[in-house]
Amino acid sequence: MTIRVKVLGCRRLVLLFLFLWMLLEAQAGKIRYSVPEETDKGFSVGNIAKDLGLQPQELAERGVRIVSRGRTQLFALNPRSGSLVTAGRIDREELCAQSLQCLVSFNVLVEDKMKLFPVEVEIIDINDNTPQFQLEEVEFKMNEITTPGTRIPLPSGQDLDVGMNSLQMYQLSSNPHFSLDVQQGPDGSQQPELVLQSPLDREEDAVHGLLLTAFDGGSPVRSGSLRIRVQVVDANDNPPAFTQAQYHTSVPENVPLGTRLLTVKATDPDEGANGEVTYLFHNIDHKVAQVFHLDSYTGEISNKEPLDFEEYTIYPMEIQAQDGSSLMARAKVLVKVLDINDNAPEVTITSVTTAVPENFPPGAIIALISVHDQDSGDNGHTTCSISGNLPFKLEKLDDNYYRLVTERTMDRELTSQYNITVTAADQGTPTLSTETHISLQVTDINDNSPVFLQDSYSTYIPENNPRGASIFSVTAHDADSNENARVTYSLVEDTIQGVPLSSFVSINSDTGVLYALRSFDYEQFRDLQLRVTASDSGDPPLSSNVSLDIFVLDQNDNTPEILYPALPTDGSTGVELAPRSAEPGYLVTKVVAVDRDSGQNAWLSYHLLKASEPGLFAVGLHTGEVRTARALLDRDALKQSLVVAVQDHGQPPLSATVTFTVAMADSIPDVLADLGSMEPFTNLDNSSLTLYLVVAVAAVSCVFLAFVIVLLALRLWRWHRTRVLQASGGGLTGVPVSHFVGVDGVRAFLQTYSHEVSLTADSQVSQVTFPQPNYADTLISQESCEKKDFLSAPQSLLEDRKQTFSQVNFV
Repeated sequence: MTIRVKVLGCRRLVLLFLFLWMLLEAQAGKIRYSVPEETDKGFSVGNIAKDLGLQPQELAERGVRIVSRGRTQLFALNPRSGSLVTAGRIDREELCAQSLQCLVSFNVLVEDKMKLFPVEVEIIDINDNTPQFQLEEVEFKMNEITTPGTRIPLPSGQDLDVGMNSLQMYQLSSNPHFSLDVQQGPDGSQQPELVLQSPLDREEDAVHGLLLTAFDGGSPVRSGSLRIRVQVVDANDNPPAFTQAQYHTSVPENVPLGTRLLTVKATDPDEGANGEVTYLFHNIDHKVAQVFHLDSYTGEISNKEPLDFEEYTIYPMEIQAQDGSSLMARAKVLVKVLDINDNAPEVTITSVTTAVPENFPPGAIIALISVHDQDSGDNGHTTCSISGNLPFKLEKLDDNYYRLVTERTMDRELTSQYNITVTAADQGTPTLSTETHISLQVTDINDNSPVFLQDSYSTYIPENNPRGASIFSVTAHDADSNENARVTYSLVEDTIQGVPLSSFVSINSDTGVLYALRSFDYEQFRDLQLRVTASDSGDPPLSSNVSLDIFVLDQNDNTPEILYPALPTDGSTGVELAPRSAEPGYLVTKVVAVDRDSGQNAWLSYHLLKASEPGLFAVGLHTGEVRTARALLDRDALKQSLVVAVQDHGQPPLSATVTFTVAMADSIPDVLADLGSMEPFTNLDNSSLTLYLVVAVAAVSCVFLAFVIVLLALRLWRWHRTRVLQASGGGLTGVPVSHFVGVDGVRAFLQTYSHEVSLTADSQVSQVTFPQPNYADTLISQESCEKKDFLSAPQSLLEDRKQTFSQVNFV
């Protein structure tokens, strides 16, 4: 038996533990506090930071704040202590009226995590209200024949407090005819009644004065009094009677003011004043009395203030009917208010982000939205949506909360700003809706490279350009913004003919304009191939390249260069040989020239600029061939001096000239015989040179004497030279050797029948050349044309002329 009792006891403990555990689990989701009403502002309610698992300083850092709906903010957060404090004086009766439990619910938002924590604060009632009666004095009329035991309902007192602080008891002043009896109503309220204890006698005491006092149970006890005046009248044996014990009516909350809602009716079978019934409110809340009007004669009840379903769903009131002799009856009236859809949903943006980067991931929270409708039923059921094809969506949370999140990634280059319209609509008829707008800025990230307008560029620049001249301009655009769109330009490192590209051109990093750092020469290079890089200023920077071809245009900056006849280095002129019997059209020689320019600037033409005997020779316009124009006459000089000009076709045209001498002789021996007379003059020149050297040595000892001697010698030399030049017009014979200038290293002849006698002054070296066949406009090097032992000169001739010629070369 003892064991069974112990088992039962253990089971009860287990059940009790499970019940407590389930109760704690049910309450674990909310944070609960309690605070007395009427406390001062800043009163600490509880340590909210500790209950959230945070440090006090984290409240501000993590954006912890209170979000509530549709009422004044009653509480606040103290960031220093981490406590939840009162934001002002709290009146429990104003918040919860007569409710036994007064709970204030709100949410605490941890903004960095977008997480809501529900909080409930119970407002504890204090005894701050005194019991009160609606009237200060009431008057009753009682017939003197009223039988003892008759009960007269008295006005009830009202105490806005609850619990022990509410009205607890009534007390009636002492009177031999009356006593007080308190009845318990169906709703638990106390209904005081005046009970007649003994018969009244109007003649003995026509008026009885009583005092009814109501007490609450608070500490200290508060009380309120009602004066009762009972007037004893003659007999009236029929009290009024209502047609119904309780009246009901239902009216919409938007009923116009002054509308008759219902009519109460009470009848009294008595006649005269005893049968005249009047109506008045009895035991009615003062707020309800301000809304309704009761016609004391007809019993019509109308509204003098708007009805509000959100404040009262049912207006209770008690109507008292009283005849002329103060007999009365009471009936209850219940006015039920029907809700209409007169409240549009309220949309509150609790937390919102105004700017996000374009790479914001899908599912990221943009805003936390609260929707509330004060109506009931379908009129209070709300839906929330966003309009347009936007990369966002709404996710529903508990307690009519929504969060606006990204549905897909955004592209700032397509849309830089979104105007999001959030629409909250109820399900009433007609539907009411509210719109709120959220402006979201999409910030840029560096996701676009600079883009050039073309895939490649080409430009032209004339050669001989000035240094620093602008060549070309490239432009690249970046679809990003701000620093991510600021483009800088640079050149890709490269070399041109072994020289760095940076020594030829440069580029302005901001404008993309290219400049020449040196003057370009078409003959050196004809084009530049380079690559331009455009980089933005983002992090990390993005770049793109484009190729640029710079073509150098030729200018006529090179004069024709005469390759043949080549001018000797000693400043003398060359000598060409032609037979005296040459027929018209005989090819004497060919002027060969080139031009380093190109195109039209390199097209050359040849002109006979000057001749000793005009009409004897002609020059081919395009070939440069010098031919005889007619046969040689006896009166023609054997030595002809020709000046040939070579001109290009550039703008302006450039030209070069060559001067050479044509010796007219039938054979080489004739030429050599004519040259024999030149030996004395050569020896004379050598003697003069020796004299000059002796005089120069003597000048060391006597400067002045040397100066006079040198001056006389120079004048003598000039006179001698003048005589030689005058004698040169008589033919090749007798002309001093010093006046024949040789051509060293003549490169080629153009025809087999052309020949040349080249004589050099002072060097005692002369050349007799017989060239090999060649083609027009073709220049063959000396090495390719050289033929040894092509012709052997007679040995005796060489020995006879060895004083004049130190060397004879056959080429």
